[in-house]
Amino acid sequence: MSNVVGRMRDALRGEQRVDPDVLIERLQAIQRFLSAVDGDVPDAQLVAAHTVVERAGDRLALSGRHTVVALAGATGSGKSSLFNSLARLDLSPVGVRRPTTGVAHACVWGPLDGAVRLLDWIGVLPRHRFVRESPLDADDESTLHGLVLLDLPDFDSVQHGHRLEVDRLLGLVDLVVWVVDPQKYADRVIHTSYLREFHRHKDVTVVVLNQADRLHPTELPKVLEDLRRLLDEDGLGGVPLLPTVAVDPNGLSGLRAELERTVAERQAALRRLSGDVDAVVADLEPLVGPEPPSSKPGDASAQELNRALAGAAGVPTVAAAVEGAYRHRAVSNTGWPLLRSWRKLRPDPLRRLHLPGRDPDAPADSLVAATSVPDPTAAQRSALTLAIRAVADRNGAGLPAPWPAAVTAAARSRQADLPGALDHAVAATDLGMDRRPAWWRVVGVLQWVVTLAALAGLVWLLLGYAVRLLGLPPLEHPTLGVVPWPTILLLGGLLAGLLIAALTRPVVGWAARRARARAERRLLTSVGSVGEKYVLDPVWAVLTRYGTAREALREAVRR
Repeated sequence: MSNVVGRMRDALRGEQRVDPDVLIERLQAIQRFLSAVDGDVPDAQLVAAHTVVERAGDRLALSGRHTVVALAGATGSGKSSLFNSLARLDLSPVGVRRPTTGVAHACVWGPLDGAVRLLDWIGVLPRHRFVRESPLDADDESTLHGLVLLDLPDFDSVQHGHRLEVDRLLGLVDLVVWVVDPQKYADRVIHTSYLREFHRHKDVTVVVLNQADRLHPTELPKVLEDLRRLLDEDGLGGVPLLPTVAVDPNGLSGLRAELERTVAERQAALRRLSGDVDAVVADLEPLVGPEPPSSKPGDASAQELNRALAGAAGVPTVAAAVEGAYRHRAVSNTGWPLLRSWRKLRPDPLRRLHLPGRDPDAPADSLVAATSVPDPTAAQRSALTLAIRAVADRNGAGLPAPWPAAVTAAARSRQADLPGALDHAVAATDLGMDRRPAWWRVVGVLQWVVTLAALAGLVWLLLGYAVRLLGLPPLEHPTLGVVPWPTILLLGGLLAGLLIAALTRPVVGWAARRARARAERRLLTSVGSVGEKYVLDPVWAVLTRYGTAREALREAVRR
């Protein structure tokens, strides 16, 4: 079934037209692909694509009324004689010495003015340009007006520069006529180095068996059949295969008719460029594979990254300091006033880390001083490195080369900046320690009340004792039952202060743990934003470029 479809496709080969607008859209898609992969894919893998985009843009900007056809062949194949016979002029040197044709010659059917820029772009020197139009034969040659026929150097020349010139010109012409002769039509070089490489340009390839007059009439069909077999093996099934005789005008009728059809269609340039795009797309397809994720990385590897970042940033240390600072400040504000000054002599855990808390009135972009949070240990640094690698491995898994390497490089691209960014994030985080809770004030006022009551009782007792020392009549203290009020005030105040302190201690502990949990959540959020900015965002940028490249390449496929 596939062979039947292939033959049908080959039969319709000349009828399939290339829409220039579609071709331009495909070229623009390749350009978007190249822009997307710039910096992620090695330049060596993109040279052909850049060349095609640039070359196609140049060719489309030049004359669309001309069709550039190249005669390519080995030494002795008779392509120069074929060139002269088609032009009906002696334009290209003919001989048997190697190399015969050293530079390209061009013959233009029609006015030369319209083809000058095109020939300049191809690189044919002005002295090797000829015009095939005169009052005597203008009508005979009118069917070929717009044809630019090139006689290329011999691709098997002993001069290496000639082969380089052939390779350059073959990349610029619209249609290639491969000229072979009965003696060397099966030569391995032309098949493996050239014809086989043109399997994606079947629409703009013609093969002629020149010097067919040298074969016996019974041998010609056998040679053509064998040559067709070789072309099929080269992937060129269905390309026109024509016998020619350069010395006989009637022996060129088939080739001339093919050239007239090609010139009339004005599709050769578009088909050649479309084939170039096909070749580039086929070469680039291994660079894309499965569809990328539709959202930013947030899987287990990202969570592990956040835990590693928290460890490297000293979040547990800071959270513990928040709890200690809360206890310290709560006791300083709710404890027995006579002992508060002594309590304040002890260092505040947060201030010891240079984390007094962020000023809520300060601008968001204001400078933040560095902290004294201990540097991460070797184990924490190693855990962070492993977590970054896990993020890269998880998000690069399944992508074709070189994208996994690009994802890894992106994940590590800002790793050296992480310590400073983490320290800044910790220092800029509002730990919720800048305001005193209202219940601190209430308890503090109660402590002052009971303390003043105890002091009042003490002063009252001391005053009665002083009166007795002076021999004055003793003071009559009011009593509650049998207990004097000064004693009640003194002992009651002391006992009440101790009771309040005992009752508030568990409350302080509970509130300190809540403050620690709140601070830890805020720190994890800050640290997570650092991980997102310095690790996940670069990874996501690579995945986004990969998705853009993948979509662009899909659009570049021939429709």
